[in-house]
Amino acid sequence: MAEIAVTYVLDKLVALIEEEVQLLRGVKEEIVWIADELAHIKAFLRVADEREERSPELGAWVKHVRDVAYDIEDVLDEYSLVFTHPSGYDFHASLSKIVSSVRNLKARRRIASEIQHIKIRFVGILEGHHRFQGETTIVDTKIAANTYHDRRQDALLIEEADLVGIEMPKRQLISWLIRDDSGREVVSVVGMGGLGKTTLVKKVYDDAQVKLHFKYRAWVTVSQSFKMEDLLKDMVQQLYNIKRKPVPQRMDSMSTDQLRTNIKNFLQKQRYLVVLDDVWHMDDWDAVKYTLPNNSCSRVMLTTRNSEVAFASCQEFNGNVYPLNPLSPQESWTLFCRKTFGVSSCPPDLNTFTESILRRCEGLPLAIVAISGVLGTKNRIDDWDLIQRSLADEIKENVILNSMEKILSLSYNDLPYYLKSCFLYFSIFPESHLIDKMRIIRLWIAEGFVKEKEGMVLEEVAEGYLYELLNRSLIQVAGTTSEGRIKTCRIHDLFREIIIWKSRDQNFVTIARGQNTMWPEKVRRLSIHKTTQDVQETKSISRLRSLLMFQRVESSLSESSNSLLFPLDFRLLNLLDLQGAPLKIFPNEITKLFHLKYLSLRGTKIEIIPSSIGNLQNLQTLDLKHTWVTALPAEISRLQKLRHLLVYRYEIHSYAHFNSKYGFKAMALQIGHLRFLQKLSVIEADDLGGDDMMKELGRLNQLRRLVIVKLKRENGAALCSSINMLTNLRALSITSTEENEIIDLESLSFPPPFLQRLYLTGCLEKLPHWISSLPSLAKVSLKWSQLRVDPLESLQGLPNLVHLEFLQVYEGEILQFKAQGFQRLKVLGLDKLDALKTVTIEMGAMPFLEKLILQRCKSLHRLPSGIEHLSKLKLVEFFDMPDELIMTIRPDIEGGDYWKVANVPEINSTYWRDGAWDVYSLERLNEREGSAPTRSHELPPYWK
Repeated sequence: MAEIAVTYVLDKLVALIEEEVQLLRGVKEEIVWIADELAHIKAFLRVADEREERSPELGAWVKHVRDVAYDIEDVLDEYSLVFTHPSGYDFHASLSKIVSSVRNLKARRRIASEIQHIKIRFVGILEGHHRFQGETTIVDTKIAANTYHDRRQDALLIEEADLVGIEMPKRQLISWLIRDDSGREVVSVVGMGGLGKTTLVKKVYDDAQVKLHFKYRAWVTVSQSFKMEDLLKDMVQQLYNIKRKPVPQRMDSMSTDQLRTNIKNFLQKQRYLVVLDDVWHMDDWDAVKYTLPNNSCSRVMLTTRNSEVAFASCQEFNGNVYPLNPLSPQESWTLFCRKTFGVSSCPPDLNTFTESILRRCEGLPLAIVAISGVLGTKNRIDDWDLIQRSLADEIKENVILNSMEKILSLSYNDLPYYLKSCFLYFSIFPESHLIDKMRIIRLWIAEGFVKEKEGMVLEEVAEGYLYELLNRSLIQVAGTTSEGRIKTCRIHDLFREIIIWKSRDQNFVTIARGQNTMWPEKVRRLSIHKTTQDVQETKSISRLRSLLMFQRVESSLSESSNSLLFPLDFRLLNLLDLQGAPLKIFPNEITKLFHLKYLSLRGTKIEIIPSSIGNLQNLQTLDLKHTWVTALPAEISRLQKLRHLLVYRYEIHSYAHFNSKYGFKAMALQIGHLRFLQKLSVIEADDLGGDDMMKELGRLNQLRRLVIVKLKRENGAALCSSINMLTNLRALSITSTEENEIIDLESLSFPPPFLQRLYLTGCLEKLPHWISSLPSLAKVSLKWSQLRVDPLESLQGLPNLVHLEFLQVYEGEILQFKAQGFQRLKVLGLDKLDALKTVTIEMGAMPFLEKLILQRCKSLHRLPSGIEHLSKLKLVEFFDMPDELIMTIRPDIEGGDYWKVANVPEINSTYWRDGAWDVYSLERLNEREGSAPTRSHELPPYWK
């Protein structure tokens, strides 16, 4: 950690020296001397960081170096405020030049004095450096430096087959859930942290039989610090999503009792499954249980570390407790080998080391996966021997927990230096918080953790960091997109506790969780989880660099007041994340934060951005998503370091409403000045002079994602001329002004060669000819195209297309999926194709299709011909489809919910028999001992 602080400061010192700015006599020489000495000890710091836990004296020296580096950074940033502020910053027009000169002279003298003081402190640091360097043999540091390798796909290839010891408990839990006992029952899974309770229950929750047995399902994480209101809102959101309907209006203003009533009314007489993950206390269970009605055959599942919660909840509501035990020695061996070597066996020369290491893991899957993430990067026997010996000197009391802490700490210590700060940064998020991938990447970049790499933009380098942490099993994938990209991630609670401790020990992050917050002497990063009331009371935040606030509503923070935070001295702030704060007015104090690189006001009620935003000339990310901002001042064009400009909101009027996305008007902007923009979303194009604005976009040659709404037909040619120059574009989304407005993209001659995602919403006279020439396209979404020619001909040859979505796209009666077409397609959605009568699937077409969605196709009365060829099909969903089609898949069965489709290999299907025939699902079920019984019946008419 000290190394990255020193590296960051060195970059600033070198830049200052190269600028040849005016400094007082002697100051420049001292800055050069400090920079040289920092460069000399930098290489040693990497070794010292790794060994400081074993040597308290060395740890104290490393801390001293880190503190001095922070102080140097403070001095340099203070210098920037005085000498390199933007015009007008912190000065009134009425101040005379004489006053400014006197003020600058005083500031220069103060800064010179501080630099001289730092030099004196450095003399003592150098003495310690020479002594420790003599005592410590520097090991091969090239190993850590060369561990960067792009294994990003590996992190996503975690299938159920990779899990060990899960089949028997999974079968038992499923049998308890789907048995036809009357009344609501509770099923509890109990065990210590790290055993895999959540992983097991998630596999049960996503199982085909379970999904088809329970029409309504919801998964909510309780955790130690949950808020009942947020938990209930999450549950409401999930339940309404199942019905494909927007949540009730004014849900955000509902009281807890109103939310409980809403859920209870929604679930009355419905068969449901609700999972409450990570319940810690009986009070938590008591607060939730009466929200869920006592319906026939409904189930509630709990995961908990508290056996009292597990047994009491099941006794009260007639249920079952499943105590989850550690893995057996053989299961531990299998899991370790799979995660370390990719096979189920171990190289003979490593057997002894493996046996010794697994004894320390005590059968805990989290420990086994964590240590395999470390050893998977080691190729030498002496590396394995060193790790084995480092785990051996454990305290005999509480062996399992002590081993876990050692293993998890070892996983952290083994990280390359550039990943340690990135990993510790996860401690800023509250418990059980799902972390958006792009949010963490932007935060890392703003913090200066991401270093440039030749041929890559910073976002790509940071994504590589994220995949390294995933491949080391330090973080987990929580959600992915349909085309396989990571959307969200999470960190296990045990890892989180360890990095919180390390962050506190190294003064990396201070977490304000109420009155018990321990404030260090100097706070550099502050994450507010519960209350801001005690923030003003501390005097240790004058050097604050990062401020993040996670609580959404607090009585002390009124909707129109900024008084709580901004009287505080935040002049050195680099990062400000007030996502979800109840703000209506943009705090003008923000525009005085010259060093600010990251500003998020996402989810606030702010409507107007002041022109003084142009003062923030170091800003890299401006996130105004889900605010009420509809226009940006022209001064935004001055923010030439801006990389991400996010200004949009959604308004859900009804399902699949045409124009539900709103962006910002940009006619007054010289948008082409923002040369470093990676993402521009969402820009409205319906103002006068639209051609000029469209041409401006062509200057943004670094752009990766572009979203445009309200495009007029006459602006299409100008837009195409710009897109021709956007060679780095990965995602393009265009929406016309209205449903019948033509999107004219025919003049596009050189489409972006690396385009991966294309969204076109509006009328198309014909499908753009260039789409078929894009080999990287993974997702295509077409809406309201109103095509008269079958679009499949142009799309079927795309080699990497994974997701295809049509909404009111085609006016013909027949869609034919030809043999050898769509060879990688996994998801297909057909919606509101009113004239469509027949869908034909030839053998060999869509061989990897997993999900088929048919909705609102009022003329489609029969299942797709050739659906039996889709051997990988897992799920078919019907929404608002003709009764005649439903009848072809609904045989009259006396008893039992499951039936097996004849002549369709390995596909079982089931349906709900409670009258809700608007949704039908078809799922692949694995034949195995203990699975639910199936029935063979006469083939429905259409399948014959």
